[in-house]
Amino acid sequence: MTLITRRTFGLIAAGAGAAVALPASFAYAETTLERIRRTKKLTVGTEAAFPPFEFVQDGKIVGYGKDILNEVVASLGVELTQLDLPFQGILPGVLAGKFDFVATSIGVNEERAKKYAFTLPIAESTPYFLKRAGYDSIKSGADLNGKVVGTQLGTTTEQAAKATDAKLKAAGGKGFADLKLYPSFPETYLALANGEVDAVVQSLPNAAVLIKERPGVFALAGKASDTISYMGWVTRPEDKDLRDYISSVILTLRDNGKLYAFQDKWFGFRMPIPEAGYLPPGAV
Repeated sequence: MTLITRRTFGLIAAGAGAAVALPASFAYAETTLERIRRTKKLTVGTEAAFPPFEFVQDGKIVGYGKDILNEVVASLGVELTQLDLPFQGILPGVLAGKFDFVATSIGVNEERAKKYAFTLPIAESTPYFLKRAGYDSIKSGADLNGKVVGTQLGTTTEQAAKATDAKLKAAGGKGFADLKLYPSFPETYLALANGEVDAVVQSLPNAAVLIKERPGVFALAGKASDTISYMGWVTRPEDKDLRDYISSVILTLRDNGKLYAFQDKWFGFRMPIPEAGYLPPGAV
């Protein structure tokens, strides 16, 4: 079949001296990936308050996710505009077309996987409980009855916290005294250090790095979920070609060892990255 572009069709119509309706089957809509390649410009949304994945250092966004993003940008040969946005606006923003894809760590869950096209995972995101070091009254999630727990609003860790609260109540306990939700994780760490909350729910990679960077201040207090979970980036559901392209870069980085070198650099340990089985049923 011969592709008729809008420009070519306009010339044909003008030459004929009459307007001709173009059948819908002949219409051609440029994909986001095609536009990125044509314009050589890429805009992504990021929450740069999630160390060591994305954070601001000396006025620049750096981190594990930024190192991966740099590889994607280099492979496309494009100019990058990286928007630093509150997490709560990231997912609505990509659906609204305010940027091309989300280059910040998004936990995979069933609800999100039906609305957004997830890339290959970039890291594990199994949630754990953080506590103040030496706070021996909390050794696991079972000890959180009557305690104040904090985490970031709108995240998979919020869901894990609510699931723990429900589990405690189902077992005949009081459940949390309160669940406090914060705009960003650095605020939860400050609240924990100040005694505003007794525990924080955070993903394992972030919690491990925080403990390493602030020894004697924070400690782990057990898993908030028995199921291994993952984080990835997302595109709009109609941009599966862009999603697949990003995934191909992540897979190449994994197989050539660069991804694990980035993990060594930012986390000090390695997380296996699966090629399959990380998405729930019904995922885009």
